Amino acid sequence: MDLAGIDIARERPNPEARYEHTNELPHDALSAAQLIELGGKRGRRIAVAEAILRTGEAELAQTEAEVTAEVYLAFFGLAGTQRRLEVARELHQIAARAREAASARYEVGDVSRLDVLQADLALYQAENDATAVEGERAGARAELNALIGRDIAAPTVASERFDLSVPEPAEATIIALESNTALAVIDRQVAEARARAALARAQRVPDPTVEGTVTHGAESEFTWGYRAAVAVVVPLFTRHTAAVRQEEATLALTLAQREAMAQRIRGAVASATFRAAAARQQYLRYRDDILPKSREVEAMAQESYRAGQTNLVALLQSLQSARELRAKALQAAADFENALAALRQAMTAPPK
Repeated sequence: MDLAGIDIARERPNPEARYEHTNELPHDALSAAQLIELGGKRGRRIAVAEAILRTGEAELAQTEAEVTAEVYLAFFGLAGTQRRLEVARELHQIAARAREAASARYEVGDVSRLDVLQADLALYQAENDATAVEGERAGARAELNALIGRDIAAPTVASERFDLSVPEPAEATIIALESNTALAVIDRQVAEARARAALARAQRVPDPTVEGTVTHGAESEFTWGYRAAVAVVVPLFTRHTAAVRQEEATLALTLAQREAMAQRIRGAVASATFRAAAARQQYLRYRDDILPKSREVEAMAQESYRAGQTNLVALLQSLQSARELRAKALQAAADFENALAALRQAMTAPPK
C-alpha cells in the first residue's frame, strides 16, 4: 500500500484538451493546457510518500516486537508449568514413599491403621495436584503453539536453558533507546511530519498553466490561426499559510511526544531492571540454598519415620513444609521469568 503511495506521488498532472465551436470568428478552436508544478512540489510529495513507507516499516517492526513479547510470556508460562509438574510429580513420589513406609510399619504392628489412612490422603492430594498441573501445562502449551504457528496439540517443550544475567539500568536504557520499536515509529513520524511541513511550504508557490490554441474558420482574415496563454493563480486571498502553521505545529507536537515516550521508556526500563535483578537474587537463593537443604530435611524425616524415631504427624508436616517451599520456589522462578519478559518488552515494545 505504501509503495503504491510512492507511485501516486510520482504522477505528473495530465494536460487538458478543449474544443470550442462558436458562431463567432474564428468558428473552431482546439486548445491544450498543461499545469507546470513549481517549488519542488513533486519531489516533496515523493519525500512524504517515502517517509510514510518508512513509518509503515517501523510499525510492522513494532507489531513483530509486540508479538515476540507475547511469545516470551507464553514461553515462560509453559516453562513454569513444566517445573510445577516436575515438582508435583516429585511430591507425589515422596507421598508414595511415605505411604509405603506407613504400610510397612502397620504390617509389623508398629503403627495403627490411622497412619495408613493419613498417608493415603496425602498421596491422593498429591495425585490431584499433579493432575491439575498437567491440565495447566496443556493449556500453556496450546497458547504457545498458537502464537508460534504450530499445531495446537504439538508436544512443544520449553527449554529451561536461558540467560540469567540482568543488564545494568544504564546499559539497558542505552540499548532500549536504540532498539525500542515504538521510539523508532515515532522517529519515522517525525521525519514524515518534516516532509509534510516542507510540502506545505512548497504549496505556497503558484503553479502556472501554459495553454496553446489552434483556431480555424476566420476566412475574412485567415483560415488557420493560433494563440498562446499563460495563467497563474494570484495568491490574493489564500497563501496556504494556515496549512504551513498546521504542519509545523504537528511536527512540534510529534517531537514533544517523542521526548515524552523516551522518558517513559527510561523509567520503564530502569524499573524493570531493578525488579528483574531482585527477582534473580530471590530465584537463585531458592535454587542454590533453600531447596537443596529442604530436600535433605525431607530425606531425614522419611528415614526417621521409617526407622520408627518419629510419628506420621511429623512426616506429614515435613511434606507440607516441602510443598510450601516448592510453591514459593516456583513462584520465585515465575516472578524472575516474568521480570525478564517485562524487561525485554520495556526495551523493545511500546511502553504500557
